[in-house]
Amino acid sequence: MSNYNFSVKGQDLLIRKLKQKAQKGAVKAIVKSHTANMESKAQELAPVDTGNLKRGISSQLLKGGMAGAVISSAEYSGYQEFGTRFMAAQPYMGPAWRKERPLFLSDLHNLVR
Repeated sequence: MSNYNFSVKGQDLLIRKLKQKAQKGAVKAIVKSHTANMESKAQELAPVDTGNLKRGISSQLLKGGMAGAVISSAEYSGYQEFGTRFMAAQPYMGPAWRKERPLFLSDLHNLVR
């Protein structure tokens, strides 16, 4: 299973400002939207042979909608993402995250302005 974790510098300040504005509903909408977008991008980028990897990519909301996760349930998803010594990597989750991350952060930044 391929998982990506990240941290944002200044996240304490961001959380404080979000709480001050009491816009949890707006944050949840942003998280939901970008989680779904990342799921779609990962499915588009996933290499397709049998289609199992692509079908196994799903998203879920966590922490009451304040966090999202995109996962692949295919047993070999990590091998596809990172490769092995005998097989070249065919990344799909990392590139999807790198495309969606700036849009996600931009939307959060616009919310706290």
